[in-house]
Amino acid sequence: MKIIPYGKQEITDADIEATVRVLRSDYLTQGPEIREFETAFAAYTGAAYAVAVANGTAALHLAAMALGVEAGQKVITTPITFAASANCVEYCGAEAVFSDIDPETYLLDLTVLRQQLLADKSIKGIIPVQFAGRMVDMEQLRQLADEFGLWIIEDACHAPGAYFSDSSGTKHYAGNGVFAECSVFSFHPVKHIAAGEGGMITTNDKALYDRLCLLRTHGITRNTELFQHTPEAIGGEQDFPLWYMEMQELGYNYRLTDFQAALGRSQLARADEGLKKRRAIAARYAEAFAGESFVYGQSGSVEGHAYHLYILEVADRLGLYNYLRTKGIYVQIHYIPCHLMPYYRNKKGGQKELPVAEAYYQKCISLPMYPTLTEEEQQFVIQTVKSYYE
Repeated sequence: MKIIPYGKQEITDADIEATVRVLRSDYLTQGPEIREFETAFAAYTGAAYAVAVANGTAALHLAAMALGVEAGQKVITTPITFAASANCVEYCGAEAVFSDIDPETYLLDLTVLRQQLLADKSIKGIIPVQFAGRMVDMEQLRQLADEFGLWIIEDACHAPGAYFSDSSGTKHYAGNGVFAECSVFSFHPVKHIAAGEGGMITTNDKALYDRLCLLRTHGITRNTELFQHTPEAIGGEQDFPLWYMEMQELGYNYRLTDFQAALGRSQLARADEGLKKRRAIAARYAEAFAGESFVYGQSGSVEGHAYHLYILEVADRLGLYNYLRTKGIYVQIHYIPCHLMPYYRNKKGGQKELPVAEAYYQKCISLPMYPTLTEEEQQFVIQTVKSYYE
């Protein structure tokens, strides 16, 4: 029986050649390929700077650290996300709190969020998630953050190439740095750009960029312009010796390898092509399930959606899930709400009920969505879903 997964990477001959080229070079890590990938990715998003890191979770953790998240603070995010979006706050000793979602978009409900901010003045930042590839209205979110003096980390791991249009009609791509202090991306195999593992942080803030680079590599710098000591202070020299470096903060080894960067850059070169295919697949799903009585909701057909996932809300979700697996269709559930996870539920005081997120979780199911999904395979998925309810 052929298996059709919910997500799948595509590795081409060009990807293999790019990776092998680096494997045969002098550098496997900390070489020139990293900077090439960062430069290309910054240009793709429209941001001034990009910092390549080990994975999306490392990107979130470094972003939180660089923005000064610490014990005694609270940071809001959505419960409908992978746990890393909240965990990065907890890594810093602060508290992740959750705000409910909009039932139509599955994104943070900005009206609910505002009420939460009015009620709790200890919140210092917001981590919106561009869930499934659809963007939050970042212009409105920025206005809200400015009203309450908050920073924003945009979790765009699902959304490279996604965009929304602001009140003037200007398109803003995920990670462009206009509305968020920084944005994070993932290069996990099921994402738009696959590097095995890997992540990226984009920003328009030079000081933040420098701190991210420092924290990525043990808190160590070799940049003479950033040194805190003078040459005389370290041994009476007239100038810094070539071997000199400074550990200025307690950082981490969150570096990306050069061969991963080469793979990521090769994939980035055809990212727009993959995005076009995802949108075509989404359009066929939308048409196929429009008006079906067993469908309570589905991923909105909105301009700029990047369609990392295609989600249906359905009756008898468990029955459908099990039935599809017997046919070789390995759908997935995105996500069990974070506030229901034992770690967060068992924390002192617990986490409040979030009725919209919890209702969504009871019905959601993610259908196969990846650029190499054929029309024949997709029609099999569609007909199999319909056959279960028939």
